[in-house]
Amino acid sequence: MNRLDWNALDTAGQRAALARPAQSRAESLRSGVEQIVARVRADGDLALRELSARFDRCTLDVVEVTEQEFRDAEAALAPALKAAIAEAAARIEAFHRAAAPQAVALDTAEGVRVERVLRAVHRVGLYVPAGTAPLPSTALMLGVPARIAGCAEVVLCSPARADGRCDEAVLYAARITGVHKVFKLGGAQAIAAMAYGTESVPKCDKLFGPGNAWVTEAKLQVSSDPEGAAIDMPAGPSEVLVIADAAANPVFVAADLLSQAEHGADSQVILLSPSATLLDAVEAEVARQCAALPRAEIAEKALSQSRLIAVSSLAQAIEVSNRYAPEHLILQVDSPRNLLADIESAGSVFLGAWTPESVGDYCSGSNHVLPTYGYARSYSGVSVASFQKQITVQELTPDGLRGIGPCTATLAAAEQLEAHRRAVTLRLAALEDAA
Repeated sequence: MNRLDWNALDTAGQRAALARPAQSRAESLRSGVEQIVARVRADGDLALRELSARFDRCTLDVVEVTEQEFRDAEAALAPALKAAIAEAAARIEAFHRAAAPQAVALDTAEGVRVERVLRAVHRVGLYVPAGTAPLPSTALMLGVPARIAGCAEVVLCSPARADGRCDEAVLYAARITGVHKVFKLGGAQAIAAMAYGTESVPKCDKLFGPGNAWVTEAKLQVSSDPEGAAIDMPAGPSEVLVIADAAANPVFVAADLLSQAEHGADSQVILLSPSATLLDAVEAEVARQCAALPRAEIAEKALSQSRLIAVSSLAQAIEVSNRYAPEHLILQVDSPRNLLADIESAGSVFLGAWTPESVGDYCSGSNHVLPTYGYARSYSGVSVASFQKQITVQELTPDGLRGIGPCTATLAAAEQLEAHRRAVTLRLAALEDAA
């Protein structure tokens, strides 16, 4: 990891210190995804089978997961894993149900009723990666809020293995969260199938879930096409920023950094601390722990573009963190809740030595589909609200129109929208004539 002193850097140096690994939107990637999307739109299931053979090295006679495959998956899983999936799903449901948006009705003036009603996005598509490792937790994080929101149809795509089957834990998680259809599809072709529909895959209104550069590019392309589908948020590689003081346990800090570094070679981890002693200890501990990891090679690549940054104080650490806007923010400090009010931009925050980021990834109840690459400045993580539309309703009585009609007419006149003004004044005149 690169060791830096924040206060010794000039403006350009500070910008470079917080620079994320470059996301490739090279012409070859854009063009490659465009070709895949066009092929799926033109040839449907045939294209999906051919692209799966090419990219996933599997032969698919049928792209949809069968009922027998669901039964086989459940039978193959260890009881302890099934219990853990169910336990995590229950906590995710409890939190997301409590945090779900509520309908609102308010009289903003006498005779003026304004409401907000909630409607689920009709058909949603969930993408669950399975590249370097399958992610049943993502099926939970997407499937549970979709069910709470009341989506009429929930479709899930996850890449098949060489044997033509999806990961058993992903299938089990999808089934217990109420996903309606699962397809053995991955990559840009899965995104294209859900965005535009094929003979087997229904066209979805909105797409959710993380993925590699090809998946991300495909989501961006279909979301910019009026005939495509909306998406949850822009996405980049996973990341964590840890703020630690002199009293922090370097073993814990190193473990948290590595838990994100092992996600992928393009992940990024940053540690901010006012304690040089803590930075030294964490640097040594990261090296020691990394050597023992099964995914050490991946973690080492991520660490090569990660940072250990000395700051003058915890207050400055918060300033730097807000500037970076991390996907995950861990506060391993004394009295971490005292810092919470000053945090402006983060996908999810983890308070104290006993709150590893891993619990948020799996089973604390919060969602792990979060804005990355600085998008936490303006986006929130996935929630029940992500799967809903909020529709406002208003109803006026005659007295209500008498009360607010003049205000409306004055503002319409100021904007030189005469038809707007007359839509009110003609009614007011009719009420006056009828009086």
